[in-house]
Amino acid sequence: MAGDTMRRMVPYAVWGWDPTGSPPTADELRQLRPTVEQSLGFSLGEPRFGQLGELPPPRVRLAAALEPLGSDDPADRARHAIGRSYLDLLRGLNGAVEPVPDLVVRPTTPAEVEQVLAWAGDAGAGVVPFGGGSSVVGGVGPVPAAAERPVISLDLQRLSGVLEVDRTSRAARIAAGTLGPAVDAALRPDGLSLRFFPQSYEQSTVGGWLATRAAGHYATKLQHIDDLVESITACTPVGWWESRRLPGSGAGPSPDRMLLGSEGSLGVITEAWLRVQDRPRHRATASLVAGSFPSGADAVRLLLQSGLAPATCRLIDGVEATTSGAPGVAAGEALLVLGAESASHPVEDELEAAVAVVEEAGLRRLPPTSSAGDAWRNAFKAAPLLRERLALLGVIVETFETAVPWAHFPALHREVTAAVENALHEICGGGRVTCRLTHAYPDGCAPYFTVLAPGRPGSEAGQWRDIKSAASDAVLGAGGTITHHHAVGRDHAPWYGQQRPPVFAAALAGARHAVDPTGLMNPGLWDTDSDMHYR
Repeated sequence: MAGDTMRRMVPYAVWGWDPTGSPPTADELRQLRPTVEQSLGFSLGEPRFGQLGELPPPRVRLAAALEPLGSDDPADRARHAIGRSYLDLLRGLNGAVEPVPDLVVRPTTPAEVEQVLAWAGDAGAGVVPFGGGSSVVGGVGPVPAAAERPVISLDLQRLSGVLEVDRTSRAARIAAGTLGPAVDAALRPDGLSLRFFPQSYEQSTVGGWLATRAAGHYATKLQHIDDLVESITACTPVGWWESRRLPGSGAGPSPDRMLLGSEGSLGVITEAWLRVQDRPRHRATASLVAGSFPSGADAVRLLLQSGLAPATCRLIDGVEATTSGAPGVAAGEALLVLGAESASHPVEDELEAAVAVVEEAGLRRLPPTSSAGDAWRNAFKAAPLLRERLALLGVIVETFETAVPWAHFPALHREVTAAVENALHEICGGGRVTCRLTHAYPDGCAPYFTVLAPGRPGSEAGQWRDIKSAASDAVLGAGGTITHHHAVGRDHAPWYGQQRPPVFAAALAGARHAVDPTGLMNPGLWDTDSDMHYR
């Protein structure tokens, strides 16, 4: 029996953040539980590991010439059925991964992408592009409402590599399936860097960044992948979509801007020319404490509006900072982490100028020997793996982010926090919500919320839905966007439908029909008439 259980247990490669790693053991989780209970203030359950049941057989076969590219391995199909949202993690842990793609197909060249789309059109199969699978908004698996037809997961990681470097223009042509570390390694010999580091950096691809309009760690300049694009090439069901490579253009609506954030609905991104930077050689950091999170946010506003733009500008509320082990920050205070860097000149003066602005606004600088900033950064890097352990112990772990003009930020922070706290009390009997500012602009900021709450065994998905609804309603009600950088996916579709203008929605539907008249690409995406994607 024990051997059979181990055989059927959901492989970590299906639900784990690092597919090359190993899941925590039950003993490790039991040892962790007292520390987590003390930190969160509520009791946790026994560790649990689900089993992967039988999957339905594939309903379609690849053409003979394409068969070497396909896989119907159950674990492979299960992995491509889920991303890395809390709900996806819950489904993976429980082995409840259906609906699953009928096949996983891995093209090795752009020509093979074109051949796969042509075959899919003839076979009536939907196509869901798949990069690293790190979506946290339900963006990579088949949609139940669209699962009546066969669906294939088009895994692009074999379309990988930095294909060309233009050192003079500081740009590189990069294949869509290239993972973050591979981009950096390939550019390093030329003294270059893409300088794009989302939290999913090690597990996500260039094509995924483009398709979701991702944002990196840099808080004030070149924050979004949009800022780095010279041109994008994509394969659609009716032909190739390739823009001219230019530093800028006023020639009508931008074909690149239309592909950015399209989430596989207009075609398959195969490569892009992206702006790269000289590798930074000079760095300096500082950590400061604000008397409260709102006063810290006001100091960040003054800093950005002064014209200064530090590379790092993260404001973390006191609860999150102390939970991360950052010393010198009380629960009612906030930690501001500043950093400056340059490839050409020392940056100490720039950092000191930024520090002077926020000190004048009332912040207190921590000693240079303080480890507060490093403690928070280390906790941030470890967060995806910690989330898995918390979920295994029965904790509901959710994050959501938005952006709002500075004038509306105080009300948004207050109203969203209150709405989520009320929801946690009613739905879970407790829990907590924290906030940090991840990105800042002269005209506004991007608040990022984290929710931790006790789950009831077997009811976590329903609890998550209710919390997500309360949070999303509050975000839109306070004037924010439903997402600043996590994309729409299935989770945000109902609120995206409220946010976008109806005339634009019709125009986008017309564009989708023009390039995909039979609805092959990511069927069911942004279907605002249906419930959330997993019930």
